[in-house]
This record gives sequence, structure tokens and C-alpha cells, in this order.
Amino acid sequence: MKKFLYILSTFTLLATSVITMPAAHATDKGYRYWGYFQSAPNKSEWAYAMTGPTTNVADGSVEGWAFTFSSDSVPDAAKPRVTPSFQYLCGKTKAVAGKKRIALVIDFGSAFLRPTDEKTPKIIKTCVLVDSKALGADVLAAGAKIRATASGMICGINAYPAKECGVEIETPKALIPKKKQ
Repeated sequence: MKKFLYILSTFTLLATSVITMPAAHATDKGYRYWGYFQSAPNKSEWAYAMTGPTTNVADGSVEGWAFTFSSDSVPDAAKPRVTPSFQYLCGKTKAVAGKKRIALVIDFGSAFLRPTDEKTPKIIKTCVLVDSKALGADVLAAGAKIRATASGMICGINAYPAKECGVEIETPKALIPKKKQ
């Protein structure tokens, strides 16, 4: 769990790098990384998790991870493409004393974000049963294999991507805003 303690500073560093990128490069480059999203109990919309996965997650929540991209010209990370629904994902999972049920969605992103020579895995939609004090990182670890930096930044989920970690890339053509004529 200690490796996740500094995730907030890592996400802040990444966000600051994106925000302070010179305007001349605004549409040229950005970052490809794992974005973390949450949906509170009884909600059906994703919210970008600004604190990272070191926060306590309420029973009945939906946690979401999306392999995404952002830059000055594409400032908002793409949320998971599955609508968060605790009932759909965990409705048949019985409550257990001392545990909490959390729905988990892992979206491996669009094909245009795929690193060279890799295959985009299918979206994971599951329900995990974790300790009542589990944090977001524990929820992810209960549903997938994680590769992270020493500071806690999530680099890979179920070996995707295989090697990179929050790399700067050219803005994918699919994300470049079309000019009005």
C-alpha cells in the first residue's frame, strides 16, 4: 500500500506538465496514461478522481480506470466508456460483514491510443469484495494486476501497456479538433 501514498503528487506533476505546456506545442503533444474516475453510491456519472486511489471508497461505489490522453488542446481525459452502474455490476454479489462491494470498470482505451505492437484488451466490468477499510488502490488490485512506479503512479493494468508509463506522445489525429470552414 505504501507505493500508492504519493499517487496524488504524481498525478499533480502530470497535470501540471500538461497545463504548463507551451502554446506552440498545444496540439502537437500530450500524455497517454491511466486516468482514475469514480461514481458515488446511487450515482450514474463518472467524476475524475482528483485525489488518486489513496482515498477510502464507499460501499456501493463504482471505480473506473481509463487508458486516456490529455494535452492543452485535449484537456479532459476520456472517462470509461461504460456507464457506472453498481446495481448492474454488483447487484448479485451478497454483502459480507467487514467487507464492502465495489463495482470496477477498467477501460483499456480506444485503438488510436494503443502503443505500437500491443493489442487493446477488452473492457473489464466486475464486482470486487474488499476489506471495509480498502482504498481505491486496493479495489484496483482486487480486480487486476497492477504495475506502478515507486511513487504509486499506475503504469500498467493487466500488463497494458506492457512497458510505458505516462508517456508524452503526439496528439492522436482522432483527437485533434477539426477546424470550422
